[in-house]
Amino acid sequence: MKKITYEEQTKITRAIIKAAVLMLEFGAESKLIEETAQRLGNALGIDSVEMSLIPSAIVLSTLSNNQTQSVTTTRRAHHKPINMSIVCDVQKMCHNIEKEKQDVDFIFKALKEIQPNYYNRWLVMFMVGLSCASFAYLTGGDISAFFITFIASTLAMFTRQELAKRKFVMIITFAFTAFVATIVAGLSQIYELSSTPNVILSASVILLAPGFPFVNSVLDAVKGYLAMGWGRWMQAVLLTVATSIGIILALALLSLKGW
Repeated sequence: MKKITYEEQTKITRAIIKAAVLMLEFGAESKLIEETAQRLGNALGIDSVEMSLIPSAIVLSTLSNNQTQSVTTTRRAHHKPINMSIVCDVQKMCHNIEKEKQDVDFIFKALKEIQPNYYNRWLVMFMVGLSCASFAYLTGGDISAFFITFIASTLAMFTRQELAKRKFVMIITFAFTAFVATIVAGLSQIYELSSTPNVILSASVILLAPGFPFVNSVLDAVKGYLAMGWGRWMQAVLLTVATSIGIILALALLSLKGW
């Protein structure tokens, strides 16, 4: 096997960790991140890739030349909205490198071209509103509950998108979104627009359920990544607490106004 210079190994290490950080930021599970990093290393001639994961950073080491030469680097990961299209694109890039025997420059070029595949925001608002309204109807809400939940959850999703666009902290975004949804949903009880106001209150904030972080935390813990599992679980708990605070504040405001 061709001997890899220290400079070449450093470049390969930077490429691998860049791909790993991208996957971590957009919600990939830890096992998949580690397997992808190892596959990239093997495809580029590295003997071994070792990594340590925490929710906010990755420490990665590569070993080459019969494991006599080592390069270690650390990168911080910033929290971003979950986007599986990014994870899939990194996987496709890894497959292409293995199949076509590409060099390290191909990784930098491919990662530069990867962009989030966002849906139309108005379509997202409509579908979120429809799903929450359907949930309300299926759990015993009347037809008025269906339409009120649709309006409340659509406005809540609009609020969430606007706050995310302005780069608010995720906890604040969840709390304020829950506040808006609860205020709108509370109008059904104030003006007696529906016979099932409790269903509206619960269904209108279902869009804030952090299901994906909870699932990832369990998968990470089961597969031996305890630090990542606890970190993601705590993140999901904090988002749940923020949602609860937003609901409580909205209900308290409605009570203070005598509604």
